Amino acid sequence: SVRDAIELGIGMVQQHFMLFNDYTVAENIVYGKEPSRKGFFDRKKAKEIVRQLSEKYGLEIDPDLKVNDCSVGMRQRIEILKVLYQDADIIIFDEPTAVLVPKEIEELLKTLKYLSGLGKSIIIITHKLQEVMDVADRAVIMRKGKYVGERRIENTTIKELSYLMVGRGIPPREIEEKKPGKAVLEVENLTFSKDGVSVLKGVSLCVREGEIVGLAGVSGNGQTELIQCLTGLAHPDGGSIRLNGQEISHMGVRKIREAGCAHIPEDRYAYGCAVKASLEETSIMGYEHQEEFSSKGILNTNHNRQFTKNLLEKYDVKYDRIADQAGALSGGNIQKLIVAREIEHHSKFLIAAEPTRGVDIGAQEFIHDQLVEKRRKDGAILLVSSELSEILSLSDRVYVIYDGLIRGEFERMEFSTEKVGYLMMGGRNE
Repeated sequence: SVRDAIELGIGMVQQHFMLFNDYTVAENIVYGKEPSRKGFFDRKKAKEIVRQLSEKYGLEIDPDLKVNDCSVGMRQRIEILKVLYQDADIIIFDEPTAVLVPKEIEELLKTLKYLSGLGKSIIIITHKLQEVMDVADRAVIMRKGKYVGERRIENTTIKELSYLMVGRGIPPREIEEKKPGKAVLEVENLTFSKDGVSVLKGVSLCVREGEIVGLAGVSGNGQTELIQCLTGLAHPDGGSIRLNGQEISHMGVRKIREAGCAHIPEDRYAYGCAVKASLEETSIMGYEHQEEFSSKGILNTNHNRQFTKNLLEKYDVKYDRIADQAGALSGGNIQKLIVAREIEHHSKFLIAAEPTRGVDIGAQEFIHDQLVEKRRKDGAILLVSSELSEILSLSDRVYVIYDGLIRGEFERMEFSTEKVGYLMMGGRNE
């Protein structure tokens, strides 16, 4: 059990943080092992414990802050301090840099090295091979749930590790130059408030035929709300959204899909599938009203089953039976099925939000190839990703969003990790 693991000195920093947003930093860190005084929670002692932990491990943090007010990088520090407070000697990090910007990644890797130097055993589960090379002593490679091999870092290369992970070499991607066509998505001066707080503060952007446009930003700076406005999950307070020349800012989800918008959601379980739906149902979800998949309100079962089998095979989704529930698939496999569904329905405009989250390096390459192929066929793609390397490798243009504002726009020949990362942290574009 989790309790047994804690008692054995094993702790885990989850990819998706397990925090109480309305609690303070101190309350989260000591949760489950709270200091008490005369039978009551000793808040003063809890804050002192956090200050001492913070100083000991060089993880600066304010114990009085509410988690809701913490940045993503700060929340990860809370998770690390939680396991250190439990006296963990073996700490497992699951995709620890998935939602961090370059500066936060650099700080985290320094922290991991520091903890290792103090005698802690660090296990990192990651697909990011450069980070493995930067911080690890040894790498254990797994593929399809099986042990493949082990390498000392000083005796291996990214190329070798990549080959072991995928079972083949991965050539560098070359994206052909292509002149974009007419505007497909036009967003002008979009504003949106949530719970009385202004989240989008006049966002304007454009995506044209035959281009991939990246939206770079630290999680929590308005990307989610922008996507919700574009897909009909929320309606903006002001501004306009035009898709293929049609105003859609106050349309519902179904109407926007019918207008030509496909959507790979950032949260696959909340918006991409129903865990109790079958794989067949999942593969047509959101498109079931189309003539191809139903007639007079009755689903075309034989056609839909074959369509699903084709998707599962093309995107190498591992499954037992087509009647299985989506929730029976691993996170990576359900992600591949959702990506397959949204790309293979051939909508003119695609929002790809975190399209490769949780999939292995081979699947990442395949998904990237499908996005590039859609671009080649004059599709318009808005790529929203916390993986800066993903945005920079695929995008023709990049917008940077910070605090609900577009802070800068770069053409492919102009952008770099340093330039984009600086604006993502709130820097100004001179």
